[in-house]
Amino acid sequence: MDKLKNFKSSSIFLPLVALAILVIFNIIFVPGFLDVEITQDGRLYGRVFDILNRSSSLIILSLGMTFVIATAGIDISVGAVVAISGAVCCSLIGGRGDGVAEYPMVVAMIAAIATGVVCGMWNGFLVAKIKIQPMVVTLILMVAGRGIAQLLTEGQIITVYYAPFSYIGGNIPGNIIPSPIIIAILMIALVVFILKKTSLGLFIQSVGINPTASRYAGINVALIIFLVYAFSGFCAGVSGLIESSLIRAADANNAGLNMEMDAILAVALGGTLLSGGKFYIGGSIIGAITIQTLTTTMYAMGVASDQLPVVKAIVVIILCLIQSKHFREIFNKSKKNTVKAVDKA
Repeated sequence: MDKLKNFKSSSIFLPLVALAILVIFNIIFVPGFLDVEITQDGRLYGRVFDILNRSSSLIILSLGMTFVIATAGIDISVGAVVAISGAVCCSLIGGRGDGVAEYPMVVAMIAAIATGVVCGMWNGFLVAKIKIQPMVVTLILMVAGRGIAQLLTEGQIITVYYAPFSYIGGNIPGNIIPSPIIIAILMIALVVFILKKTSLGLFIQSVGINPTASRYAGINVALIIFLVYAFSGFCAGVSGLIESSLIRAADANNAGLNMEMDAILAVALGGTLLSGGKFYIGGSIIGAITIQTLTTTMYAMGVASDQLPVVKAIVVIILCLIQSKHFREIFNKSKKNTVKAVDKA
């Protein structure tokens, strides 16, 4: 009984409830929602796997965003970094029609991820050392990043015909599980390992709660902030590989568009306060899956893509209200008053 009460009061409870409501809605109103089948080329197919597959990039972005927000920062440049990463990778592999890569794919992948890390390090340097506000710093890269991606692609959409490149966003031959899901699991495992085997998680929380006290306690605050932005860039670089592989092209205008907002929403829905401090990796993962489930549900219900942001905003506002401490206090108070009124009657 005590464990149940603790679970209900935990930060992960409400995100799970929100996700469960969406899943139940889909089971009732979306025909074949739970159907899973294996295609002729040996891939698992179904709406559930489609949601997990499409949410993988958002999950990866949310991991980095969680650390950044936990330090009382923000990174609205990750969508642009996704575009830059994809542009670097596709430019190196090349768009040769004969299906031959100009540079080895491994080299292109490493370069793309390294570019993401460099972008994160740039943000971290300006925030941690130069002391510029995180919103301003990342807004600069958010605006300039699309231009950088355009320069790398020379304003063109570079289509990659090299077949193995599609494995990153699709399936490796002989593997029925989509590669993005595997990559997301590996990224989650990396984050869990870091949090379990190092004190970094504790340092991040400390910096987010009180950076001055953390500095007096001997924590290198500037280094911690620098590292979390670098890691956010690393996550964006990995997501850029997945997003470009899904369409087998580098699209500087549309790759990663608005993904930074979905990542922030996922972290907020997961229970991490935007003011910094304690964070919840599990909640951010559930938040990312919830947002993608909502998107898939709206498409299945026939909602047009231009109307989707409005519906998503309404649902997110409702979810945030439910998670609000003030809202829950009002709800509990009204619940007690109702019980008292019933008892008197």
